[in-house]
Amino acid sequence: MKNDKSKTNISYRTCPLCEATCGLEIHTQDREVVHIKGDKLDPFSRGYLCPKGYSVKELDSDPDRLRKPMIRQGQDWQEVSWEAAYTEIRRRLRPIIEEHGNDAVAVYLGNPTVHNLGGMLYGPTFLRALGSRSIFSASTLDQIPKQLSSELMFGSDANLPIPDIDHTDYLLMIGANPLASNGSLMTAPNMRGRLKALKDRGGKLIVIDPVLTVTAKQANEHHFIRPSTDALFLFALICTLFDEELVKPGKLTDIINGLEEIKILSKDFTPEAVSSKCGISADTIRRIARELAQAPKAIVYGRMGTSTQLYGTMNSWLVDVINVLTGNLDREGGVMFPNPATRRALSKRVRKVRYNRYQTRIRNLPEVLGELPVSCLAEEIENQGPGQIKALISIAGNPALSAPNSQRLQDALEKVEFMVSLDCYLNETTRHAHVLLPVPSPLERSHYDITFYNLAVRNIAHYSPPVFDLPKEQMDEWEILLYLANAVSDQMVQGDVLKELDDLTITQLIKHEVKNQNSPISEKDVLEILDLLKNRRGPERLLDFYLRVGPYGEQFGKNPNGLSLSVLEDHPHGLDLGPLQPRIKEILQTPSRKIELAPAILVDDVYRLRETMKSDSLNILLIGRRDLRSNNSWLHNLPVLVKGENRCLLWIHPTDASRMGLINGDKASVQSRTGKIEVPIHITDDVMPGVVSLPHGWGHDLTGTRLQVAREHAGINVNILTDEQVIDKVSGNAVLNGVPVRVEKVEELQSVSLTTYTDQ
Repeated sequence: MKNDKSKTNISYRTCPLCEATCGLEIHTQDREVVHIKGDKLDPFSRGYLCPKGYSVKELDSDPDRLRKPMIRQGQDWQEVSWEAAYTEIRRRLRPIIEEHGNDAVAVYLGNPTVHNLGGMLYGPTFLRALGSRSIFSASTLDQIPKQLSSELMFGSDANLPIPDIDHTDYLLMIGANPLASNGSLMTAPNMRGRLKALKDRGGKLIVIDPVLTVTAKQANEHHFIRPSTDALFLFALICTLFDEELVKPGKLTDIINGLEEIKILSKDFTPEAVSSKCGISADTIRRIARELAQAPKAIVYGRMGTSTQLYGTMNSWLVDVINVLTGNLDREGGVMFPNPATRRALSKRVRKVRYNRYQTRIRNLPEVLGELPVSCLAEEIENQGPGQIKALISIAGNPALSAPNSQRLQDALEKVEFMVSLDCYLNETTRHAHVLLPVPSPLERSHYDITFYNLAVRNIAHYSPPVFDLPKEQMDEWEILLYLANAVSDQMVQGDVLKELDDLTITQLIKHEVKNQNSPISEKDVLEILDLLKNRRGPERLLDFYLRVGPYGEQFGKNPNGLSLSVLEDHPHGLDLGPLQPRIKEILQTPSRKIELAPAILVDDVYRLRETMKSDSLNILLIGRRDLRSNNSWLHNLPVLVKGENRCLLWIHPTDASRMGLINGDKASVQSRTGKIEVPIHITDDVMPGVVSLPHGWGHDLTGTRLQVAREHAGINVNILTDEQVIDKVSGNAVLNGVPVRVEKVEELQSVSLTTYTDQ
């Protein structure tokens, strides 16, 4: 028990566990967290906090969290020094690179990477040193369709249209559940409060989803939609807008290409033609289209449900086509482009679309934005020949649970010649590693949401220093990445590795910036800028540089009252930089400097959608599910988040359950092309007939892990059923929703007592 006389310190920081970026007020005594609550003075979250925020205490103190590097020999793990770990990495990786080439070493980047300042800033340094094109990430399990559609329409995946939810009058939400996800590609704390405010000011919320989600229950209207038919619904809205002369792009009229082509494409998808396919009546589709067009300020917003299906990129595209056609792109209350404090000035150079510059080896699937689909990882490991993946470096990821047909990937990981993992846990993926490098607790490192302020519904800046000093035996993640970069390089730095590679990283950044004629430090002397940053190192130096050359920055003396890291350090609760503002002409980077409504890559895919109109599917379709107390697979070892009733249940509609002879308490077998599971059922009207739902991220019953709490709440891995061969053909994104399955009741075997008689 803590000594009552111990001094209590209070620290303020941003929660690093999801996209909401809520402010935390953390009370500590010595090296122990004694209390966490929401920071009421945080200008963005204003004291709001979800259960994940409280779990930071348990994550910091979790006895299963790794503290020292380890090397695996067979099934035995041995703690070693950092020097021994890096020596082993170089000893094993360099021969693979020299014999098979850089692409023989693959990298998998997991979701927590984007919540990590050091990882975001120094990951590129490591990837450049490695020089491999075999880069995979959680993006192709999640949002890359939206990134690709933005790259094609607006010229950059860094500029995603974000709902200006605080000022809208009408919100049409498709395949999104922000009350469970805390927002996704829409950084906005307290979504419940924001949606309530929308309705309180007379606005309307309509949710389209195969499940009556917790968000849908707060809506004015909810409509079930058959999985994988969202594109039909969206095209029917577009068809109605043209048919009824409701297309009014407003100020966008002169900066759009492809309007007539969109009109022609939509003609085949009348509400009457698609109604029976998607399960929404033609009258409802037409009414919603009219309401979108007539609302003073309206938004169409789609998320996970729209991305992780057969037409993920098409859905992402059509959502923004509708926002353009109704004049709601780049205006208050519509969808807008944030102006984050670390945004660098755009150069005048026209950017080429980063798509299909190379392909995967087995299926010839296109590269998208510099990475390859995770759905291809297993086959690229298994199949011999030139270009085969021989080694893998996983960073903060658990694809053994999160990737489609995860059993195949687990088997493939056993065949990798050498594997390195950076992680805080020995989990279902890292158990396959040969060297495991532990990362610090979130409270032992600084934090700034480089990624999520690009997605925020308000322009915000908040820097968080470490709550606790980094233990002497621990390395920060940015340090690990630089040492790892040195270990894979053809020429190693022999002196002070951190200093030399850190200096190289910031110097290259400055050199690139001064060449940009639009930068506030254009043509400045590189050494002069370096000298002005000399009092900092590591992530703080890079962050300070980004802030100072950013849109609010002090510009190394040109704007003395502007932003710098020192200013943020003087504002521990963060700074509100104001609401989103129209800036479409500023952000466009397409060759035409116009919004491309009809990119050829997407137009060509419409043929595939037309073909679905000719077929009927009678399959039961499986979809995923989110929960506020869960974050993929990596927080299930925290008691505060897994306590209570079992949430890993198969939801099934009463009519389907009755037809299969199922009652609550039964187990059902669920089978797809890739595998079969048995799972307890929950009969509910909250899921539409013909659809079953199982949450993702579970399945913690595998051997070789060190996750005591997660093992006690193992659940079932839904990705045993998802199919790595079925993808969104444009982006390569995994199809995790709309999976055809067969569901049957599991008949319990009756136990029979047998008596054996023997001669006496």
